[in-house]
Amino acid sequence: MTAEKAWDYAIGMIKADGLEPTEDFKKYIELEKAGKATTENLKQYLDKKYKAKYFICCAIR
Repeated sequence: MTAEKAWDYAIGMIKADGLEPTEDFKKYIELEKAGKATTENLKQYLDKKYKAKYFICCAIR
C-alpha cells in the first residue's frame, strides 16, 4: 500500500468517527505523501506538540 492510500484510509477512518484532522496534521500528511517527510518526522512533531500541552496542563493543576 502506498503512503497516499494509507493516509487516505486513515483520514477516512477519522472522519467516520465524526472528527476532522487539524490543518497542521494535514500539512504533515501531504509532506509524507510527497516523500518529503517520514513517519518518524511526524511522530517527533506530534510528540513535541502534545507533550508541551501535557506539561502545561499538568503544571496548572
